[in-house]
Amino acid sequence: MIHPWRQAGIVLCLAAGNAFAQPTVDTQELRREIDRLRSDYEGRIQALEQRLKAAETAVAAPPPAPAAAAAPSSAAPVAAAPGAGRGLDLSLILSGQYGRTRQDPANYRIRGFPLPPDAETGPGTRGFSLNETELRLAANIDPWFLGVANIALAPDNSVSVEEAFVQTTSLGHGLTLKGGRFLSGVGYLNAQHRHTWDFADAPLAYQAMLGSQYADDGLQFTWLAPTDRLVELRAEVGRGRSYPGSDPGGNGAGMASLSAHMGDDVGDSHSWRAGVSYLRAKAAGQSLLAQDASGGDVLNAFTGNTQVWIADAVWKWAPGGNATRTSLKLQGEYLHNTRDGSLLADTAGAATAGAFRSVQSGWYVQGVYQFMPRWRVGWRTERLSPGTPDFGANNGLLRVDTGHARKNSLVLEHDPSEFSRLRLQLAQDRARAGSSDLQWLLQYQMSLGAHGAHGF
Repeated sequence: MIHPWRQAGIVLCLAAGNAFAQPTVDTQELRREIDRLRSDYEGRIQALEQRLKAAETAVAAPPPAPAAAAAPSSAAPVAAAPGAGRGLDLSLILSGQYGRTRQDPANYRIRGFPLPPDAETGPGTRGFSLNETELRLAANIDPWFLGVANIALAPDNSVSVEEAFVQTTSLGHGLTLKGGRFLSGVGYLNAQHRHTWDFADAPLAYQAMLGSQYADDGLQFTWLAPTDRLVELRAEVGRGRSYPGSDPGGNGAGMASLSAHMGDDVGDSHSWRAGVSYLRAKAAGQSLLAQDASGGDVLNAFTGNTQVWIADAVWKWAPGGNATRTSLKLQGEYLHNTRDGSLLADTAGAATAGAFRSVQSGWYVQGVYQFMPRWRVGWRTERLSPGTPDFGANNGLLRVDTGHARKNSLVLEHDPSEFSRLRLQLAQDRARAGSSDLQWLLQYQMSLGAHGAHGF
């Protein structure tokens, strides 16, 4: 028989053993649970890493080449340059209008300004019509270059290249070089695409002196100063293919331009930009539609140089810098045009040659006020001075019109979203000699796809 004290000792030992054994079992279970959690999270992290790697590979990989252009199997693989292959931005601007005019747009002339027969002037056609449709493609080529192409689809079903250029992205020191076909950076309005204009048409001064909008094939060099205030200098050389040039066809540059702009913020609600530009273009046998002394149409041919000076300024106001509800934009430009050379008058008739010189000018001022979200109203006034041209030996053979072309326009615009625009424009146009033309334009513009940000 076991002594009671021994029985008590055995019970205490068994109890102690159980007490120490239980924590051992719990610890092992906890370790197993931690291992399961660790394994689960490691699996998830690996899966996410694989998805990220696949996405990076898809972005960096160049598009597959067509089968006919595939490299031979013996060719060594070429690694894509770092940063190459960014997705292509593709956008389409749809635009159309309904026009109602008192006078026939087919007979539109700007008095005192002989222009090429195919010059883009006037309000466009009567009735329903398409405006220019713009197809834009843009992408980074590699870490050093950006490529952009803007294809214009005209209402007459013709297709033209409005812009197609390559631009550097990493020269540093505020320097940028652009090469190809591009809208010139002279003035304020010229470099902006038409769908960003505040009015449906270009000012008379642009129509008469820059062919509505000046573009050329060449090089553009821009320097942005490393200062708090905007200081931008730009130089361009080009073929000179567009009016006021006419593609002289030589080896040298037919166009050169210089421009300088400054700008800054004034407090939180105001900002401004102002500058001056100079454009020089050559013409060789440029056809100009004019009138003889009796008022009949004649075609002249101009050979010589054109110099255009432009002074531009724009001021913007938005309370606290927030332009989503209320804002005001004022802008204006003054253009001064000098043409020197020779003129072959009445090429289909008398065909007499003589010296030619003209000094012309024009300006416009406009303001656009956003009085509530998505609604804007605007007003523009403009005037041209044709000067008194000197036809040299042809004085008396050609008609001289010293009348001043004028125009006033009102616009009411509603933007249902940032991608759509509806615009009603009323204009009293006195560009032609005689009675004024009352013009009504109802226009729509719709933006599809990714489109780059626009400038100030």
